[in-house]
Amino acid sequence: MPLDATRAEPHLHEARQRLEHARTSRLAQLQALDETGPSTDDHLLAVQKTAMERVLKEIEEAFARIEDGTYGTCLGCAKPVPAERLEILPYTRHCVACRRRAA
Repeated sequence: MPLDATRAEPHLHEARQRLEHARTSRLAQLQALDETGPSTDDHLLAVQKTAMERVLKEIEEAFARIEDGTYGTCLGCAKPVPAERLEILPYTRHCVACRRRAA
């Protein structure tokens, strides 16, 4: 049965908006970290920067999943990721059960 584009598109539009917001927030945080001068917490700053760069990569991958039609499908079990989870973590690749198994 073909996907009804008129029903799917608002969902994808909202997903894109959440992803854009997440990307903008992470880029601002990354810029703020870059603007802090040398400090005694350089290791902590490096860890934070690495974590934000990883999330930015996950956000870009989520945009690619929207484009290829796989956004919202768990990469572990191929079942739909609950909408509530996608609202909280729009770049997630897994449902909660598969994420727990992977951890």
